[in-house]
Amino acid sequence: MSFRIQPAAPARPNRCQLFGPGSNTKLFEKMAASQADVINLDLEDSVAPTDKDAARANVIAAINSVDWGKKTLSVRINGLDTPYWYRDVVDLMEQAGPRLDQIMIPKVGCGEDVYAVDALVTGIERATGREKPVDFEVIIESAAGIAHVEAIAASSPRLKAMSLGAADFAASMGMQTTGIGGTQENYYMLREGQKHWPDPWHWAQAAIVAACRTHGVLPVDGPFGDFSDDEGFIAQARRSATLGMVGKWAIHPKQIALANQVFTPSEEAVAEAREILAAMEEAKRTGAGATVYKGRLVDIASIKQAEVVVKQAELIAKG
Repeated sequence: MSFRIQPAAPARPNRCQLFGPGSNTKLFEKMAASQADVINLDLEDSVAPTDKDAARANVIAAINSVDWGKKTLSVRINGLDTPYWYRDVVDLMEQAGPRLDQIMIPKVGCGEDVYAVDALVTGIERATGREKPVDFEVIIESAAGIAHVEAIAASSPRLKAMSLGAADFAASMGMQTTGIGGTQENYYMLREGQKHWPDPWHWAQAAIVAACRTHGVLPVDGPFGDFSDDEGFIAQARRSATLGMVGKWAIHPKQIALANQVFTPSEEAVAEAREILAAMEEAKRTGAGATVYKGRLVDIASIKQAEVVVKQAELIAKG
């Protein structure tokens, strides 16, 4: 381990982030009653330019009136390249009550983008005497964002989560696809005449996970556009979980259960992790630095792996 200790990410369930447009007030109560860990009320892509002001007012009213339970409540503001974002921040900070937990900043391309929002939020918090600081989450959606991903992860102590926005990311990279997440038809390899489809998002996800884990931020997988393809969603989510991501977006209510299923450790996985910890505890008692568990070597590094599974399960159980 480096002399500079890797900070822990926020201890909160983040298996599923459910998105809903701020222009559709009929969805708010349903979102609050869902099994999603995080609610993202959207002012950006899902809201037409002519509806921005109304959507902002809708979201503020919902923050103040709807019972959101223990969910993390976040609002995605408009991008910093638009004329809407500053009013999103000012109105949210001045009019939404303490139930607002986070602001999601889209299309972040550098650490300075986060700094700009942080400066505005900090000024309003001081002016209004807000006691609970607002956290940030960001979306990596461009070539610049992935190129500067570590600087972004280190940009503000408010930053708690980071996601990959596949659609805008693909457009920024010039990728020849209209798919949002998942494997892509033309991204394949040939072996003995058979096609094999690797994951075109893998490298970007890995970069996000590394940056997030270095700076104590939660890495989250973004949207999967084909909400009729449950198997494809699950496959994408499992790859993300294996890489170290803690959850995934849901752009349709049916994806909530799928995300929760994948990012909740199974009873079998938790039981095995506890057995590994017990086996290592016994090894330490006898002065050994390693032992054998079900025919495979386990050592100090195995403890860290097992602890990840157990801590995740305990965190989810606390709700």
